[in-house]
Amino acid sequence: MLRPVRLVLSDPALRLAAILLVLFGAHAATMGPYVSALAIKVFGLSDRAYSGVLMVASVLSVSASVGLGILADQRANRRAIALGTSAMLIVGSGLVLAGDNWVVFVIANALILPLSASIFGQLFALSRLAASTHPAEDRPAILSTLRALFALPWVVVLPIWSVVFDRGAALTSIYPVTLTLGASILALTFLFWPRDGATRWPDPKSGLTFRQSLHEMANLPILARVVALGTINGSIMLYLVVMGLVFEATPGRGAADTALYAGLMAGLEVPFMLALPLVLGRIERTTMIWIGAALYATHLGLLPLLAPTPYVWFLALPGAIGGAVVLTQPMAYLQDLLSNRPGAGASLMALQKLAGDGFSAAIFAIGTALAGYELAAAAGALLGVAGAGVLWAMDRRAARS
Repeated sequence: MLRPVRLVLSDPALRLAAILLVLFGAHAATMGPYVSALAIKVFGLSDRAYSGVLMVASVLSVSASVGLGILADQRANRRAIALGTSAMLIVGSGLVLAGDNWVVFVIANALILPLSASIFGQLFALSRLAASTHPAEDRPAILSTLRALFALPWVVVLPIWSVVFDRGAALTSIYPVTLTLGASILALTFLFWPRDGATRWPDPKSGLTFRQSLHEMANLPILARVVALGTINGSIMLYLVVMGLVFEATPGRGAADTALYAGLMAGLEVPFMLALPLVLGRIERTTMIWIGAALYATHLGLLPLLAPTPYVWFLALPGAIGGAVVLTQPMAYLQDLLSNRPGAGASLMALQKLAGDGFSAAIFAIGTALAGYELAAAAGALLGVAGAGVLWAMDRRAARS
């Protein structure tokens, strides 16, 4: 379990990716669990209006990630793209701090912060390229370890926010922190990201036009797998949306419980992610994804039902085991589909996120309109399991042909 950690720490590019993923994870842990509560409880958006914000943000985020991923493969200018996208973290948080009203909140979360999301894909493109200088048998473990490092800040950050909110701090107090984290990410990227054209690994230009790259990504077998994995991503996004609202709507619960539950989930996910290399190769990947989706669905579907009871905390165990799988293995699966083009592989991750965000937004809107958060969570859980089953069936059929 420790060998991948040693490899990451001894490689300058992988070490940078690890640090940036920790900082970006801290940013996500600070903002992610509270955006829905900020939108509805602080800035006064309705459930339907917030669903619209989610949809616009998803489309823009994926469009930017796909376009920038293709551009990075075409021009091999990954450093310049990383600098531009990380700057959006500062702009988004700074705008809400300066304006502090629903208009700037919508602009920041629907138009600006989605542009920063592609830094995640660029970090994994960098990681994949840097990992290519290591033995092939070490690469899956290296990438799983890096994904675990993204989850690690949730263990520390969320309990801190739990204490802060329990003492009466406003939800908007997250923005000075996200602004500081964004500035740190930009500074480290500027100082240490490998110069374009001067890397230790080959990074040739793809030679494909933008249209050719899109056509390659739109290949039906690839696209079908992206959509299938999108249902799993949708259940993850629905958890982030529903969790804060469920605890806010439950008597005796609140923002502190949101932070504590999310922190417990992340704290358990990290060791399970680090342990995944012990079973990688022993269980077929799509089978592992299906098992992970089923465990994650158990936690998501039961969360609104058990929130008023002390048993809700036990849901973090199946949620964390399932999360360790569904947060790491779909990413590796998608990158392997276009293994010779890291930027396009990262773009597939963005397309998976678009599908997932679309599923989660639609399920949230329909579920809350018909029967509340309970139906939304249950429908999202079932859809994720069904999508994982479809992926498993597609790969079985392809293996037979």
